[in-house]
Amino acid sequence: MITNKKEFSKELIKGILKLVIAGILIGVLKQHDLVIALLLILKIFHNIYIEIIKPKQNKNWLLLIGMFLTGFGGIIGETWGVSNNYWEYHEVSRALPLWLPFAWMLAFHYLYKLERNLIPYLVNKSQKNKIILAIVLALIFPAFGEVITIKLGVWTYYWPYQILGVPLYAFACLVFVHMLVYIILHYVCKKFKIKDKVYA
Repeated sequence: MITNKKEFSKELIKGILKLVIAGILIGVLKQHDLVIALLLILKIFHNIYIEIIKPKQNKNWLLLIGMFLTGFGGIIGETWGVSNNYWEYHEVSRALPLWLPFAWMLAFHYLYKLERNLIPYLVNKSQKNKIILAIVLALIFPAFGEVITIKLGVWTYYWPYQILGVPLYAFACLVFVHMLVYIILHYVCKKFKIKDKVYA
């Protein structure tokens, strides 16, 4: 149950618009992977400044941990997938574009911020409901972003059973990576008694 459907919907629409802009940006600049990498690095530094450097109190170190974990896990998955010819990036001179780890890092921040903004509108903010929300968002939003970049020719999946170019295996992998990081950060919050709206 949602307390304020209008505000909840507004947050979802904002999230969709951010994905569309990011997807188009990567699609248009796909031949210039260094340029995309530099833009994404600037966005990461901006996020770190807003969440960690700028606040005098309540510095969000979980953001940094989550971004590094997701970036690391994402690159392991990307290396495995490309080396096994499960998918392929186009119009770049290397197997893996330079911007990939930074895109994974920002994917974590994107989902984290979306969850953080939506949780206040849940009637029951139990850990179970937070996990359900996280799974639903991780299942839908990253895949939606992938549809945009796939249609703009950034990469192609060769796995079967595809929906708009995104295979079912990819949906499962995206949820797995996000929820693995979710579980790790939940236990970090529990162990160090960190009060976080998403993980605590």
